Amino acid sequence: MIDAHSADHAVPERLKRAGLRPTRQRLALAALLFDGGHRHVTAEQLQGEVGMSAVKVSLATIYNTLHQFTEAGLLREVVIEPGRSYFDTNMDDHHHFYVEGSGRLLDIPADSVSLASLPTPPAGTEISRVDVIIRISQART
Repeated sequence: MIDAHSADHAVPERLKRAGLRPTRQRLALAALLFDGGHRHVTAEQLQGEVGMSAVKVSLATIYNTLHQFTEAGLLREVVIEPGRSYFDTNMDDHHHFYVEGSGRLLDIPADSVSLASLPTPPAGTEISRVDVIIRISQART
């Protein structure tokens, strides 16, 4: 069971370094997100995990917190289609496979994808990142 009081000292410090106040709800969500390796989660998946914890958090608060974590550089939002986003704890440069049908998102190392060229961005802008999402499905036999 996750609760804000059992979160180790690394989680509150990580939030403070990102400029976020370590509230009970943020601590509980951060512990679920960042304890145990890289992961891809939707707000609804995180809500299901929170439902088993000692801290009660509404879906709206989960969405707000995920977006705050993204703005603070703790998460990356991966938009699969309008209204369907995953939040990725892996902040290293990488791309994704999206498994249609199951909704799974799998990491692809950045050096496994090569692009021959990129378009010139509009005046006054620069390319900050390139995200490649390759949609895959189960092979038909």
